[in-house]
Amino acid sequence: MDLSRHRPNVGVVLFNRDGLVWLGRRAGTEGPYNWQFPQGGVDEGEDLYEAALRELKEETGVSSVAPLGNTEGWIAYDFPPEHAGSKIMKGWVGQKQAWFALRFIGEDSEIHLEGHHQVEFDAWRWADLEQTPELVIPFKRDVYRQVVEQFRSFAGPR
Repeated sequence: MDLSRHRPNVGVVLFNRDGLVWLGRRAGTEGPYNWQFPQGGVDEGEDLYEAALRELKEETGVSSVAPLGNTEGWIAYDFPPEHAGSKIMKGWVGQKQAWFALRFIGEDSEIHLEGHHQVEFDAWRWADLEQTPELVIPFKRDVYRQVVEQFRSFAGPR
């Protein structure tokens, strides 16, 4: 598959000590499919892991993490035809993502959704990893199923 027109992106699955995952509710987005993991674009020349840490910090305020693993290669999705966002205007047809599993080693009080100029989430919660594909917007579900499959071993109490 040619991914040259897919925007490079990273995603983070943040596991707490109980093996639950962090989900944010997208600000200004109608439900019910408005929950997702932190994710964002990769700057030119930026290391993928460093991009994941930066996005996590910008979107959630979290920096107290330990690495658990990552997906191999890119996991891609196309934007649906009705998606009229700025990314399509820039010529992107979708996103190709590298995903990172991280263990949250801080306290919930570290989570701060309004620390960045562009607020991504207006609420958050801990959830079971297996439930996440049904909570995300439908065009991202296949990606989430692949991420669940690859990161399942990190779920559950530690």
